[in-house]
Amino acid sequence: MRLKPSIFSSAVSVEPLQSQWPALLASFVSMLLIVWMSSLITPGAVSMLIVASVGASAMLVFLLPNSPVSQPYPLLMGHVISAVVGVTCALLPLDLAFKASLCVFFCLLLMVLFDCVHPPGGATGLMPVIVGAEAVGAYTYPVFPVLINMLVLVVLGIAFHRYYLKKEYPSVPISTQDSVHLHNDASPLARLGINHQDLENALSVYEAQLNITGKDLTQVYGLAQQNAYARKFGEICCEDIMSKDVVAVLPDTELEEAWALLRKHKVKVLPVLDSDRKVIGIISLVDFLKRAGLKDYDSFAEHLIRFVKNDSDIRDGKPKQVKQIMASPAYTVKGGELIAAIVPLLSDKGLHHIPVVNENGILEGMITQSDLIAALYFGALNAG
Repeated sequence: MRLKPSIFSSAVSVEPLQSQWPALLASFVSMLLIVWMSSLITPGAVSMLIVASVGASAMLVFLLPNSPVSQPYPLLMGHVISAVVGVTCALLPLDLAFKASLCVFFCLLLMVLFDCVHPPGGATGLMPVIVGAEAVGAYTYPVFPVLINMLVLVVLGIAFHRYYLKKEYPSVPISTQDSVHLHNDASPLARLGINHQDLENALSVYEAQLNITGKDLTQVYGLAQQNAYARKFGEICCEDIMSKDVVAVLPDTELEEAWALLRKHKVKVLPVLDSDRKVIGIISLVDFLKRAGLKDYDSFAEHLIRFVKNDSDIRDGKPKQVKQIMASPAYTVKGGELIAAIVPLLSDKGLHHIPVVNENGILEGMITQSDLIAALYFGALNAG
């Protein structure tokens, strides 16, 4: 009685159908484009326009893009190696059973050796064995249709994920260097507890092809840490610790006026708001200093004063208004978010101030590192 749930349980946890429509549409369009582009360059001696296994690869690229087997290198190499193996086995003077067995064996062996395991490649290799080497064009088969089909699929996959879904594909490993301060120490959060390398090692020991990378798992672990902190120290929200009387500027504010506000209120950053008080950027002391020009022998103060009081227009290559030097878009948090959510921004992103906005992006307050330290101290006292 216990066999049914174990046998028929879901093998992969996927998103709800309504969120999968973009991927489904992308797979439809990609197959149309693959056939169309292949028809434009098909050799006259070859009638095949498309290899059947490209359908399985498309499912991996569009539905499981984070899986190691879905990345461009194993996809391309896995198919091409398997195609060469398949044609070679098809030319052997053996029975079909032996040809097919040898084909699958060597496809898997070479994919493991070249670190390019891509399961649909096995079907690519079997095609010449089943229909005959001449029917697929012999050794032109690995190039056309196999390589051409897969190159088009990879390009479409990159375009779909990066420019439509705004997600990363192919997956890029997390850099071990601190990208903010440009040194080789781990980020502040990674120095304690489980770090990225620990998660990568755990994935390798698990020995499974999952639809998740070490980078994704690091983000999941970070969210789990935030939830654990909230459970242990209480649910303090950003709106509970933010300062509400925030000095802000408009995009057209003169640089000299913005500089005067920074000095008058003794703050290091000013949020930049549009006419609806939505945060569209942020201007800080660093933005002024980066553009002051400190390469000749004038004093630092002279350079900075000359830059701030500059009356030239941007057409002369010299900024005049806030919008010309502000950082945009700005990192923001919602007032109802737990303070644990801002710890990675302040510790690993190199930020010192974070604007707090409502659901419509309208400014409500500002959180500084000092605010966070006070909240953590208060939470630790209450937990004790």
